[in-house]
Amino acid sequence: MTVALALCASLLWGSADFLGGTAARRLPATGVVLVSQAAALAGLVVVATATGAYGASIGYLGWALAAAVVGVVALVGFYAALATGTMGVVAPIAALGVVVPVAVGLAQGDRPSAWQAAELRSAEAGGGLRPLLAGVAAVGFGLVIVFVAHGARTSTTMTLLVMRATSVAVLGALAVGGMVAVRAGKRDLPMLIAVGAGDVLANAGLAVASTRGLLSVVAVLIASG
Repeated sequence: MTVALALCASLLWGSADFLGGTAARRLPATGVVLVSQAAALAGLVVVATATGAYGASIGYLGWALAAAVVGVVALVGFYAALATGTMGVVAPIAALGVVVPVAVGLAQGDRPSAWQAAELRSAEAGGGLRPLLAGVAAVGFGLVIVFVAHGARTSTTMTLLVMRATSVAVLGALAVGGMVAVRAGKRDLPMLIAVGAGDVLANAGLAVASTRGLLSVVAVLIASG
């Protein structure tokens, strides 16, 4: 179950990244993130209301807020990099962020089996030059995995909802203040909604998988799936 969830999250993230990178070639990266995150937030409000998640303990709050701030920077950097580069170069660099949750997981006591350890060594192999934006995205994505996994121990739904609400609030405030560009037409909305849905479902898969298995192994499965 853990492996299936992690691999599904990997597939969803890959699809969302492709669509988000495509949209960022004609739209500001900040606009892609804001609109897609707003679409995800709308869906999460419905889910939280239907499941009564608002009554959860607030242990998730700090993790969700941290994930939101880091996630916004990572996504904007990633989409901006994709807008000026190629997926085949940028995505592998961004995927190197897996070393963050792997290191955190091992430090917290994760003890992968022999087979899992072999998978970790295989997934972490590689290198090459790291463009700045993709490098920022790599570190950010790695931290988001850690923060979401910890928040999910209290409430997956509320972790993701607060994360999106904070992201939308921050980018919305910056947009109103004229500090970031936001532009999207009606024809862009279906793609941006798909980006938001893919991203939040991937986060949900990660969150649930991390509560069932080792964070270090789940992170590698997501990055290498």
